[in-house]
Amino acid sequence: MNDESQKEKLRQHFARRVTTQARVVLDTWQKIREDRDQAAVYRDELVSATDKLVRYAKRFEMESHAAAAEHILGLLEHWHQSSPLEDDQARQLEDATETLRHCTQRRTDQETSDTPQQYRRTPVYIALSNGEMAARLIRQLEFFGFRASAFSSASDLIEACALSKPETILMDVNFGGDTNSGIATVEQLQEQHDTPIPIIFMSDEDGSIETRLRASRCGGEEFFYPAVDPGQLIEKIETYTHGNTVEPYKVLVLDDSRAQAKYMETVLKKAGMTAHIITDPMQIIHALEEFSPEIIILDMYMPGCTGMEIARVIRQQDRFHSVPIIYLSAEEDVSKQLHAMSLGGDDFLTKPIDPKHLIATLHNRGRRARSLLALMIRDSLTGLYNHTHTLHLLEQEIVRARQKDQSLCFAMLDIDYFKKVNDTFGHPIGDRVLRSLSMFLKQRLRKSDHIGRYGGEEFAIILPNTRPGDARNVLNEIRERFSELVQPAGDREFNVTFSCGISAWQSDSAQSLCERADRALYTSKEHGRNCVSLAES
Repeated sequence: MNDESQKEKLRQHFARRVTTQARVVLDTWQKIREDRDQAAVYRDELVSATDKLVRYAKRFEMESHAAAAEHILGLLEHWHQSSPLEDDQARQLEDATETLRHCTQRRTDQETSDTPQQYRRTPVYIALSNGEMAARLIRQLEFFGFRASAFSSASDLIEACALSKPETILMDVNFGGDTNSGIATVEQLQEQHDTPIPIIFMSDEDGSIETRLRASRCGGEEFFYPAVDPGQLIEKIETYTHGNTVEPYKVLVLDDSRAQAKYMETVLKKAGMTAHIITDPMQIIHALEEFSPEIIILDMYMPGCTGMEIARVIRQQDRFHSVPIIYLSAEEDVSKQLHAMSLGGDDFLTKPIDPKHLIATLHNRGRRARSLLALMIRDSLTGLYNHTHTLHLLEQEIVRARQKDQSLCFAMLDIDYFKKVNDTFGHPIGDRVLRSLSMFLKQRLRKSDHIGRYGGEEFAIILPNTRPGDARNVLNEIRERFSELVQPAGDREFNVTFSCGISAWQSDSAQSLCERADRALYTSKEHGRNCVSLAES
């Protein structure tokens, strides 16, 4: 290799490092875009990532990246750490990151930019000995909004992880060619990070308990033996990505002491929870209706009433029957504590409150409450809302649309020729098609939209504050992209389409809205399926 080719190789290596860091900046900005309520939490992360990009770009003389990053850093100086992100600031940062995005695009991105590049928070890394399967997985993952990269050597993977920690790694246990060399690579990787990277291991040859134990000890969340198809792998990858970031717990605190209530609010917000504080027990009904808490903290003794009396009032409302209630008190008599819990409480914390103990208790109670609620309102196969809860949400959105004078759309989807899929490939593959569509919808719709499994192969979508034309465009885009998705079935592959009907709310009832969407769906089927129809006004 001559000097010129060595220099070119070195230059390309440096360029990759700058590009990788630029993608870290863009991914961090994507976090802020997706959840403005948590924007301040990610501000420092964005500042740190951008500052590192400026230093890298200047060191490696990549002027366009350096200029774009310095502009972003300058804008971030005007966004104070404790302040919310203003709309004007968000627009300026959006423009600045767009400039960086254009600098960062690969040549192939620029030549085939049918749609804007969608940046996930962090990438998914794939380290498989089978390069053909890795390429196939990447194509599938891109359909679901993931950004995935495949690696051919352990050194490249380790370098990439040092620059940008991935959401998860799919790892062949023998990646690199030697027995268990993939596991050895992961052991080396995990030492470089404070928190472990979730690893999905797979093996064609070795499913022994010794190998499984070693894989589990270095962060292996899943172990597939023998080989598994891409559909199952993508479902698991989706499970361990931050696209499934847990929503902050909504905690209602009732304490007549303003100082204690303020202290509680500070502790909860610092732990990333959403707190609503009231100091007057007579405001409890209004607070429940307005805030809809997932956990309730009650002071035991207050002027005019006790926490136990408030708990009994709360438990009389069916919708709050299973919401955890935690008492706060200086009461140390165990028999009195047990009596209080028998009247509607779930836990008892004595003052002064240890913040770590409080947060641990809230996490444990909140996690269990959400699990129980999910069993009641979600479909077990797809994880989407069940039929009953979907209709309940539709009623709620109609009330909200009427109050705010906003538009509202309701859509019904039906997978085309689904019986034929089950008859040809079997019900397990049919179930996987249902799960892939549910995951596809969750990836491409807003957090404010509600997606439910209406029954069988039918899905329902509630689109608040959405005009009919916009709803049709969004669902038509999803329909087109989903029809391109390759569904694996062993050594065979096939494609699936769906038909859709949309109705716009016209101050009518939920039942009327559903019936009109159903008729529009029938119209789509009459027109040959694989299309979207709007209900007539």
